[in-house]
Formats: sequence, C-alpha cells, structure tokens
Amino acid sequence: MTDTPALADPRLEHLEHRVVRHGPVSSLEEAAAARRVTPAQVIKTMVVRRAANDYLFLLVPGDRNISWPKLRNHLSVNRVSMPDADEARAATGYERGTITPFGSTMSWPVLADQSLTDVVSIGAGAPGLSLTVDAGDLVEVLEATVADITEPV
Repeated sequence: MTDTPALADPRLEHLEHRVVRHGPVSSLEEAAAARRVTPAQVIKTMVVRRAANDYLFLLVPGDRNISWPKLRNHLSVNRVSMPDADEARAATGYERGTITPFGSTMSWPVLADQSLTDVVSIGAGAPGLSLTVDAGDLVEVLEATVADITEPV
C-alpha cells in the first residue's frame, strides 16, 4: 500500500524494511513504545536551511539533539537555521513531525549522525507511520554523509 509519497519512493525497493502503523503519539517515548524500539532507535528527521533555497535533511537519534556548533563546523558555515513550519513543508512536502527524506518533493542532501547503529525506525510521511530498517542500509540507500553532529539530550 502506497498511501504516502514516502512509501512510493523507489529507493525502498532497494531497502529491506518493515512498515509500522500505529495510532497517534504525543512524545518520542510513546513513538518508541508504539514502534517497539528504544528511544535511541527512533530517528528524528529534521530539515535545516543553509542558505536561501538550500536545505538538507538531518537524521538524529531520538536520545540525541543537534549540536549546532558541530553542525556548523561540519558544513563549514557560520549560520544554519530551522525553517518555520510553512517553509519546511514547502521544502519537503511534509508537515513537521512527518518529515522524511523518502518521497520528499526535493531530493536534498542527507546528513546522518555517526551514532546511528543497528535497527532504527524512521518516519514514513504521516502520523503513526514509520519504517523499521537497518541503519547502515538506510545511510547507504539515502547516500547520506555520516558525521558527528549531535550531543546527548
């Protein structure tokens, strides 16, 4: 069933994955429980702006936060910001909380934190919908760059 652009993304044909559907959740901990993974295995996908009309996806484990100094240093820029909800939707095609590189309206670069390991759960473009995948395979299929861009919560 392809009820989101993410589930119709052709890259999924090359990625062993399991689609998980669950009811509404109001926290990362609830999402982890509903997906039957730990909070560290829940991938928060965020879109950040480097410059006007220049975005990238960040894959951040649920038990970590973006380290803005590390991110700026890795990107060799002085400023990186989070777009507001309307701008994020225009850049990705998804509402905040459902953003994923899969099926995005634009194919922005993906930057994955180096702490992603084992099996992870990434959103699939709608509330209560996710994909369970191997972290290494996810990085490979998204052609993500891996870097140290986070810090513990």
